[in-house]
This record gives sequence, C-alpha cells and structure tokens, in this order.
Amino acid sequence: MPSSLNKVQKHVTKKKGAKISSLHENSRDAKRLRRAGARDDRVAKSESLHKKVNRVWLERITFLQDNLPDTLHPLDVAEIQALVREYLDRYNEEIDQLKAERRPGRPASTRQTQLEQQRQVENSEYESGFWIPNVQDEETLQKLDNWKGDWLGLGIMRFIRVNSTGDVLQSQFPPRGAS
Repeated sequence: MPSSLNKVQKHVTKKKGAKISSLHENSRDAKRLRRAGARDDRVAKSESLHKKVNRVWLERITFLQDNLPDTLHPLDVAEIQALVREYLDRYNEEIDQLKAERRPGRPASTRQTQLEQQRQVENSEYESGFWIPNVQDEETLQKLDNWKGDWLGLGIMRFIRVNSTGDVLQSQFPPRGAS
C-alpha cells in the first residue's frame, strides 16, 4: 500500500518547529507533501487497475478449483473440454431470464449486453485456446487444490491452452495473448 505520504508527513513534523498546517503554500516541504500525495494516488490507481484486470483470471481459476473432481486424478481432454464448456455456459440461465423479463421491442439491458459480450469473448478465446491450469499434471492439480485464491500463488503452477478442437498447448503465467 502507498506509504510515501506518511513518511514525508512524519519527516516534516519531526523538523524543528514545523507543523503541517502552518507550512507556506510554496515551501519545499509543502511541495514534497504534494508530490508524495500525488504519487500515492497514482500507485493506488495502478494497483486497483491491476486487480480489476487480474480478477477475470482469478474467477476462472476459482471456478475450476471448485469444480475439480473429489478424487484428484489427471483429466483427459474430453473432461477438460466439458469443464471449460460448463464455465462458458455459466451465465446462460441469467441471460435467458433477462431476455424473458424484457418487454417486446425494448433494447437489451446493460447487464444482458455485458454478459453476452463476455460470453462472446470467452467463446472466441476457446476457439483459439482457452487458458487454464494444467489439470493433466498431478503436481499442478495438487497445487490448484491447495491454492488460496491469490494472484501470486499462481506463479508455481503450469498452464495450458485448450481449444475447441481438442488441441492442448503449453502456456505460461501470466497469460499474454495466445501464449
């Protein structure tokens, strides 16, 4: 978390006779405080953006972790594809419900549009290669089963890309393009 501002404030208040509220507007200490505050804002904004981007991948892996078989064994390509298809179809009921609730002639709701766009993006990714942990590997299965849900915990796993025709390609972490 950003701590630059706290350090600068502490240093300024320790100075002889300097109080933050009594600083001159253009003094060196006031400029240091403004720079530190601006840096903390930039760091916080960048951190929240990274969390938002990574949330998609974390949700996917959490879904796979929750839907692993009770007895851990390496999955074959057909089982992997069934698991991926189940993941891709997770919003179908909600989309159908939103369509049914909409009056005839009215445009789709924002939620329905977002879900349909997400489904379209994920289906196109599945056509080219869907990024998932290597559930064909016993060691990765154990790591996935013990995974606590944090982004850094994914670095020790192996990943693959599975496409709709059944091809399995090695991939890397973090996901980049069609790696």
